[in-house]
Amino acid sequence: MSIIPISVLTIVKSRQEALRNLVLGLDNAESYPAELIIVNMNEPASELVSDNFPIRSVRFDDAERLPLAAARNFAAKQAAHPVMIFLDVDCIPSPDLVEKYFNACQAGAHLWIGPVRYLRQGATAENGFLSKMWELSTPDPVRADLREVNHALFWSLNFACSQETYERIGGFDTRFTGYGAEDTDFGFAARKQGVELSVADAVAFHQYHPSYNPPLNHFEDILINARTFFNKWQIWPMEGWLRKFENAGLIKWEDDEITILRRPTETEVNQALKSG
Repeated sequence: MSIIPISVLTIVKSRQEALRNLVLGLDNAESYPAELIIVNMNEPASELVSDNFPIRSVRFDDAERLPLAAARNFAAKQAAHPVMIFLDVDCIPSPDLVEKYFNACQAGAHLWIGPVRYLRQGATAENGFLSKMWELSTPDPVRADLREVNHALFWSLNFACSQETYERIGGFDTRFTGYGAEDTDFGFAARKQGVELSVADAVAFHQYHPSYNPPLNHFEDILINARTFFNKWQIWPMEGWLRKFENAGLIKWEDDEITILRRPTETEVNQALKSG
């Protein structure tokens, strides 16, 4: 089994079972990465090990409860190899993901994203699930066809680039804290720096977890990050969620201003989870 000179990076907060499955996916790969770096946000470093590749787990403490942007930048600084794959902790790589991304990054100094398929509830509890993830999953509902990809559709769930390209983009903007908009901002920054967004056939399988639709559990973060994004780019991100907030009577949204009318009740948050 070959070792590819590439660093796989993931950031984690209270997702230990998902993290173990990510490692299982890399152990099941056709080619192994030279290292896996795990950045644990405001919690003890993971003690996971692999017989097939080195795992380096580090703790990253920050005043923010969920410092996604800062943690990704920290992870990038830990990488020992010039090509980096960023995988969301909920993602299990397909067997050829590492090799596909390495080949893509050799072909061009682009920002590369790969397709994400969503595993159904209970999929990872099935015997031999790693060998049948395709059958146990469905395409992303928004980005099923990546032929029409544009920078506004960049996602951090499953992407790769060289360290040089990451630095050219400027990394993730740490003014975005908590949940929302940091991905779209990274995509916009790449476009501004003339970095092409391209698609590699490097599939990742997203593990099921309950979700909120709309994400009322991140109501405050989304509004703060939306304002930060608007001030930077003069366009509103996350329009679908903001429109749902408006329709629920939570905000007043007019042109360049959003005003909170009221915050969601606990009942409304719970209802959003049921419908997510």
